[in-house]
Amino acid sequence: MITPIILFLVGLVLLIKGGDWFVDGATGIAHKFHVPDLLIGATVVSIGTTLPEVMVSATSAVNGHGEIAYGNAIGSIICNTALIAAISIAVKPSRVDKKTLTIPVIFFYVSTALYLFTAYVTKRFDRVTGVLLLLIFVTYIGIQVYQAMHGKNPEAAAADAEVAAAEADTASNSTGKDLLLLVIGAAFIAIGANLLVDNGIIIAGLLGVPESVIALTFVALGTSLPELVTAITSLRKGHGLLSLGNIIGANLFNLVLVSGVSILLSPFDLPNSKQIGAYNASLVVDIPVMLGVMLILTIPPLIKGRMTRLQGIILLAIYAAFCIFQFAL
Repeated sequence: MITPIILFLVGLVLLIKGGDWFVDGATGIAHKFHVPDLLIGATVVSIGTTLPEVMVSATSAVNGHGEIAYGNAIGSIICNTALIAAISIAVKPSRVDKKTLTIPVIFFYVSTALYLFTAYVTKRFDRVTGVLLLLIFVTYIGIQVYQAMHGKNPEAAAADAEVAAAEADTASNSTGKDLLLLVIGAAFIAIGANLLVDNGIIIAGLLGVPESVIALTFVALGTSLPELVTAITSLRKGHGLLSLGNIIGANLFNLVLVSGVSILLSPFDLPNSKQIGAYNASLVVDIPVMLGVMLILTIPPLIKGRMTRLQGIILLAIYAAFCIFQFAL
């Protein structure tokens, strides 16, 4: 039992460090080509911080473990919302700019509608679903790029480019080092994903629980650690809203990019290893909890323009109950 746990943790460390290096390398290269910071954040950083989830879910699906691919995506959304965002809100509730939340929230619920239809009606995640989810992802990225390029006046855009150029000129990293970080980061992510998945399956077997339980809890928490670090750092520096925006974006990417890639590579049936009476536990607990915590997170600020401490406390209570339920069932 000790060896799988150690290897699971090693895989987790490789995923996190690999993700950091990949983003650092990609950002460094983008700066050298004078790409505006706003555009880098909307594309390179957003995708880079989701790579651990993508690799874990894709590796699982290709190896015939659809439960982990499915559970990781849903579990990461629940963890991001009911643990990470909840901590930020409970510690320091703040006002919210409704305009910045509107587009990612709309895209999230459109993607969720497709996901719900697939889970409750067809009960099979086929390649058509994967393609549709990835099309939503491409559309969202296209809008982000457009807003990044045209959302500021020319003077502000030029200023961003000058700042990026200055950073590139003064940075100690050469282009060669940035490329090396990019390659090593990608390799660490791939190796870490394999270690996490393989040993997660072993741990699930030793504990006598379904693979989806490990994916919904330990794997989801592990691949969400970059968001947790961002949340803590943002709180410490007094930028709680940065964490909220990052989390809503990460949740969208978990649905459209993580799930889309996994389903496209290797379609799978809706996992049915957990039952509540005669019902699939995923349909009566996992998906409703995912949707419920996102509604609690997004609806109040869209209506009132601010977060409340009660929201964070409720979300944390839901996350604790969800984790207890997963291992008690």
